[in-house]
Amino acid sequence: MLALNAGSSTLKYTLYRCDAQGDHRLFAETFAAGKAGSSASLDAAVERARATFGAEPSIVGHRIVHGGATFTKPVVIDDAVLQQLTELTPLAPLHLPPALDLVRGARARCPAALHVACFDTAFHQTLPDVAKRFALPAALYDRGIRRYGFHGLSYEYIVSTFGARLPARLIVAHLGNGASMAAIRDGRSIDTSMGFTPAGGLPMGTRSGDLDPGVMIHLLRDPGGTASDLEQLLNHRSGLLGVAGSSGMVELIARAQAGDVPARAAIDLFAYSVRKQIGAYTAVLGGLDCLVFTGGIGEHAPLVRELSCHGLAAFGIELDAARNAANADIISRDSAACRVRVVPTDEDLIIARAARTIAGEQRRR
Repeated sequence: MLALNAGSSTLKYTLYRCDAQGDHRLFAETFAAGKAGSSASLDAAVERARATFGAEPSIVGHRIVHGGATFTKPVVIDDAVLQQLTELTPLAPLHLPPALDLVRGARARCPAALHVACFDTAFHQTLPDVAKRFALPAALYDRGIRRYGFHGLSYEYIVSTFGARLPARLIVAHLGNGASMAAIRDGRSIDTSMGFTPAGGLPMGTRSGDLDPGVMIHLLRDPGGTASDLEQLLNHRSGLLGVAGSSGMVELIARAQAGDVPARAAIDLFAYSVRKQIGAYTAVLGGLDCLVFTGGIGEHAPLVRELSCHGLAAFGIELDAARNAANADIISRDSAACRVRVVPTDEDLIIARAARTIAGEQRRR
């Protein structure tokens, strides 16, 4: 099996050998920004698969960020599904084009393989109506203008790591170049920060996150202002990049430690947004049993975690400074009412499991 995970800034592929005992990771590689979806990256993935298996992979699983209202669970990709996904491109303009380029390229290079789409939006199908709705006319809700939520493959993996010890009231902060959070009750998503598209919610590497709609109206009224210009601004020139000139948290932390004021402002804005979301979701859940940080920033940036949890002792959140600095599994104090953890995510494993399940269903038909 070959799992292809195209994000907004990277392409990761992972090879698995699947048997009765489960899915065994054999090799993984990540390509940097600008190469996601490129022919050379895909060629490297397929060649590695051929070298590893002695043949083309029999199953290819694809991460697809947005399934819209149509796709609520993994599906086999055929021409009709690919066309439907292409029509959803305006909902995720950073993610869907490179992902669909990968789908087309992989189908051409591995025509005998079963290709399966796994959707980031699927995990959030359990959102109650009150969390899905925007305060817009009902006719727009009926047209699919609502909160979908993203990073679902990551959230699904984090939930799976708890097994029988799954906390009833869980908040997961998936913090990376793209960042979102989810309130999870008994393993089911009940609210999440990203909305209609992956541009909403927390500020991100190059994305603004939530904005007063009046800002967008104001910018569109500028002489010569267009929707395309606004999309470029909100998705490509905002977020950490817009505030401090860099979208990389590692660089920003180094600059802040050297006294760079804009870098510190960007970090503070990011962590402040996370802290507010923790408070909101604790209210939604009626309390909090566990907080998990994951994603590139969530897993590797102690300063961001420290700032995000600052002042939340009333919610039972108290970090152990030494554990946090060491990126330990559990970073909360032993006496804290809420356990705070750092858990590396594994979206590719969720893709592999889903694709293998679909393949098994196909064989039984």
